[in-house]
Amino acid sequence: MTLAVKRVYDKPDPKDGLRILVDRLWPRGLSKEDAALDVWLKSVAPSTELRRWFQHDARKWKVFKNKYFAELDAGTEAVGELLGYINQSDVVLLYAAKDPEHNHAVALKEYIELAVSQ
Repeated sequence: MTLAVKRVYDKPDPKDGLRILVDRLWPRGLSKEDAALDVWLKSVAPSTELRRWFQHDARKWKVFKNKYFAELDAGTEAVGELLGYINQSDVVLLYAAKDPEHNHAVALKEYIELAVSQ
């Protein structure tokens, strides 16, 4: 099993494995064909309130991750669905944000890796 993170606007690669969009909102200006998704898992994305509070501000990153991890802990059904996909195939988590280091998909990958290692 490999778990990767990739911007949904980047060109799909045959080596991606299962392509899962983990955004609550559909990416602007992107057709469903160009996204080449296998799954859109909105339920694993941060809440609207948390997303609006964070606004991809790197200064809020540590607090954002803690709040997002708490949401993920409370939403075990969505996390369980994602883990089911990860147990079946290589997975790439797709996101639309511009910042490749401070976005929820990066945090989600970290959360999943911690959960699997325990």
